[in-house]
Order: sequence, then C-alpha cells, then structure tokens
Amino acid sequence: MIVIEDRQSLDSWVEQSRMWGGKVGFIPTMGALHEGHLALVREAKKTCTQTIVSIFVNPTQFGPEEDFSQYPRTFEKDRALLEEIACDAVFLPSPEVIYPPGGQTYVAVEPLASQLCGASRPGHFQGVATVVTILLNLVRPHAAYFGVKDYQQLTLIKQMVRDLAMAVEVVGVPIVREEDGLALSSRNRYLTAKERQQATALYKALLAAQSLFKNGELKAIKLEKAARKILYESGIEQIDYVEVRHRKTLACQLSVEDPVMLIAAKVGKTRLIDNMVLST
Repeated sequence: MIVIEDRQSLDSWVEQSRMWGGKVGFIPTMGALHEGHLALVREAKKTCTQTIVSIFVNPTQFGPEEDFSQYPRTFEKDRALLEEIACDAVFLPSPEVIYPPGGQTYVAVEPLASQLCGASRPGHFQGVATVVTILLNLVRPHAAYFGVKDYQQLTLIKQMVRDLAMAVEVVGVPIVREEDGLALSSRNRYLTAKERQQATALYKALLAAQSLFKNGELKAIKLEKAARKILYESGIEQIDYVEVRHRKTLACQLSVEDPVMLIAAKVGKTRLIDNMVLST
C-alpha cells in the first residue's frame, strides 16, 4: 500500500490508476479507523480496481468548543488495518495541502446544513462540504463511499454532488454495529464502561420507534416521544434531537411517509449519533 502526502504524487497515482479503464473507489475518513470504515473499503473493492482512503482530521468542521485537538490520531494502527484488507493507497495530507494559503472559497448546502446536527454545530457542514469537495476534486474517483451512520452528512453530500454536477457516484454503506446494537464510532473510545452500557439506549430507542411505526403509528410526535422515553430511562438526559424526517429529503413530517429517525445525544461528555429507516 502506497502512502501519498502531496497533490503532485496523488495526481500521478490517480492518472496511473485510471489507465486502461481502471475504476477508482475513494473512502474519505478522519482516521481512528474501525470496522465501520473497513466495511467501506471492502464495499469499494467489490466493484473498483483501485481503492484509496484519505485520513485527514479536518479543522474546519470542528467548532471552538469541540474535540479537534483531542480527536484520536492513530495512523500506524490505521495503516496496518488498511494493509490487512489490501487497500491500494492512503492519502495523508497536511492542512496546508488541503487548504493552501490564500483560499477564499467555501461550499454551503443550505438549508440542509443548518438542520439537526447543523443547528447545534454551526459551520460544521460547511466544513464537511468544503473538504469533501476538495478531496473529490483531488482524487477524481469514479465512486466515493460514506457510512449511513452519518445520515445527514450522506444526504448533504448526495445533494451537493447533484447540484454541482460532480462526476462521482456516492455510495452509502449500512451501519456496522456491535452485538448489542451500538453503532461503531471513533468516539466510542471516549466512553467509560457505564457510559458504554448507557449508549446502547440509542439503538433501543430506534427499535422502539420502528416497532410502533410497523404497528401503524404514523404521527411523528408519538414516535419521537417513545424514543425519548427510552433515552431518559437509561439516564441519557442531554438529548440534542430525536426527530423523524423524510428518508430522502430530511424534510420534517407530522404524519410520516417513508421515514427515517435520527438521534443525537451526549452520553457523559461524548456526543453520539444514530439513525434508522423505520420502514425497513
């Protein structure tokens, strides 16, 4: 597996990988890799002749009170994991490679970026949209793979790619969960043993809402109330949101149709997100 750190070397790798009709699959990450990330690489390898993962902890998507400086940087472990599953290349840029001095352009996907996580994390999705645009322009992949766990992010990136006529297929890969249902996340390592047990309530809350929906409940407020009850009973009180939205557009719904439920809550000091398409 080759490690690439600059734009010129990346451009050479991309050109060589595209020769003779090769298909490039791209997985953008912030490192601290786990089985959820590796599932993206495995999915890419099913249809792509070359796979490349980027590892870049993007400063522009972190707020001033968030965990940018503490976010885990575990490159040697990440590289070993990627080599085990035969990833072809990893792009490991510095901030200066992604954001050269003098840059003045940002990408905003509104109003989608100001809802849900965007409401409590101002500027977060502008940072995400901008860095993903830059990475897609640098790597020029045929397909890019994102986890469904970050459902709002995936929806936003699909919208952005459509709006900007970007020549890339955006592929959503299902959530990878622990045996008890907890969605894999790089931030799970922050949880204490007690908090780790509490965190399973997010999945239980989603299952409770899904069960109600399948039994005929169509009022979003009742589905949300049932999910919140599970969270409160587990001791989770710092709830950012529990909302039912339209699966494709994330539009608000009073009487649900093709719904997805999205949850964001703090367990201890760790902010976790999860979601479930209720009709599946």
